[in-house]
Amino acid sequence: MYSSEEIAVSTGRSAARMGPAELVQAAAMARRFYLEGKSKIQIAEEFGVSRFKVARVLETALERDLVRIEIRVPAELDAERSDALRAHFGLRHAVVVESPAEAEESPDPENLGEVAADLLGELVNEGDVLGLAWGRSTIHMAAALDRLPPCTVVQLTGVYDAGTAERGSVEAVRRAAQVSGGDAHPIYAPMLLPDAATAAALRNQTGIARAFDYFDKVTVAAVSIGSWEPGISTVHDMLSEDERARYASIGVAAEMSAHLFDKDGRRVGRDLGERCITVEADRLRRIPEVVAIAGGQRKADAIAAVLRSGLVTSLVTDTAAADHLLSGPASPRPALDRTDPDD
Repeated sequence: MYSSEEIAVSTGRSAARMGPAELVQAAAMARRFYLEGKSKIQIAEEFGVSRFKVARVLETALERDLVRIEIRVPAELDAERSDALRAHFGLRHAVVVESPAEAEESPDPENLGEVAADLLGELVNEGDVLGLAWGRSTIHMAAALDRLPPCTVVQLTGVYDAGTAERGSVEAVRRAAQVSGGDAHPIYAPMLLPDAATAAALRNQTGIARAFDYFDKVTVAAVSIGSWEPGISTVHDMLSEDERARYASIGVAAEMSAHLFDKDGRRVGRDLGERCITVEADRLRRIPEVVAIAGGQRKADAIAAVLRSGLVTSLVTDTAAADHLLSGPASPRPALDRTDPDD
């Protein structure tokens, strides 16, 4: 989907040292091999030569520019950065999208959602259970979905504001289920509750408990990442000023699905999770494919922190964030959790 190969057979100036008969034969062999998909043995039989000679001719054709191989991807995708980022963090998939020049400082450009929607179309198989967590980027992704095989869709977190459920993660779950033709299991509850007891009571309500029962069955999940600053993390914005300051004091650098991480990817401030309607970190870690959708230079450090946690297997981001991520230390292995004294 994201790449294609074009083979151009030409008689360029650098191939001029080959005689005309050699040029014609080499071009014919190259056409059979690269464009028609014939094996070297088949080509050898057709031309009455050994397969070793076919191999030498094809190698010479490449060396002398008789054959040019071009790897092309759509202009908005950066294949080189994508591959470098995948290796840098030991990810299963990394897709880097070009950042609009005027939006490099903005978090989560909307085109990330479109690319993530296409990626989910590749990753989700018939019969899978797709989990969607709250986040602006996952909502953009769901709106851009135009193909999904039949699958069940479950909401992984409560909503930022129960009053906006129709325009938020509940609607994202409905949209994905509509595209796939599968069942939807939304969660009609706020993400953050006043205290742990209220959150526990809500988790036991029939509809919410039914959604939680699907968490262990999720095979592909889409999540968002927030950095610990106003307007970049909805969880940050939901807390009181004193609570924000307390979590900042224990080193919170990033948030994902109401789970907090320090800059090294270790979970901190776990007491917050007790007040939240969200998939537990241990369950998230057991999901085979967890795709994070996050971009922008302002989120780069937060993205790095979450990647180091080992909870994410794949990433859709933009060039602004990717350049910052690639300039930091490689983290091919996830960091270990730590018990925070405030927990």
